[in-house]
Amino acid sequence: MRRILVVEDEDAIREVIALNLRMAGYEVSEAASAERALELVSQLKEGFDLALLDLMLPGMNGFSLCETIRRDSSEIGIIILSAKTQEKDKITGLSIGADDYITKPFSVSELLARVEALCRRVQRSAPEHQSDGRLVSGSFVLDQKSRVLYKNGEPIDLTQVEFQIMELFFQNPGVALVRDKILEGVWGQNYFGDVKIVDVNIRRLRMKIEDEPSNPQHISTVWGYGYRWKA
Repeated sequence: MRRILVVEDEDAIREVIALNLRMAGYEVSEAASAERALELVSQLKEGFDLALLDLMLPGMNGFSLCETIRRDSSEIGIIILSAKTQEKDKITGLSIGADDYITKPFSVSELLARVEALCRRVQRSAPEHQSDGRLVSGSFVLDQKSRVLYKNGEPIDLTQVEFQIMELFFQNPGVALVRDKILEGVWGQNYFGDVKIVDVNIRRLRMKIEDEPSNPQHISTVWGYGYRWKA
């Protein structure tokens, strides 16, 4: 059973979310603050599969909580829930490690669809589901068993989404991939969100793998279309 952490300070909203997740078959833990959420994360040895984080929390806010959780784990799926609809808030959330961003108000069906899609990606990315193969591209090695990317023998820590984007690139070297293809390949056909989530993750990947992120040599932009990988 998938374990989900719901962090929301408004009791009514948190309880509705938790109830619907439990009815959908998930094991749910609830927290009304970031501090309580971190306690639950530290107490659960098996770890959560996914966390739903509200931004406007008492004490530590959702952005800081997201950063803290992501710093400790690249495997957990993170969805930010927020009434903040400005583009910069969405980009900030995705840039610091969230996998998805849902603006309030949202329907239960949309939330469950996003949760299900992210859980599928996390499950697909789990080591026990991978072969023993390695994908090699120039000085880069993508180890599908350990879920680690190596550059010149040095490991680079990637989130599950970032790893899957790199898999797509490695499987299509030199091919210009349209943003919609990347979105479908990683987030799935029924993803409700904005294609800009691809751009944010590409920006994050460049910060990790490029010698000069402002002048990328490996992940190049195909203007008005998408991105191309070159080792």
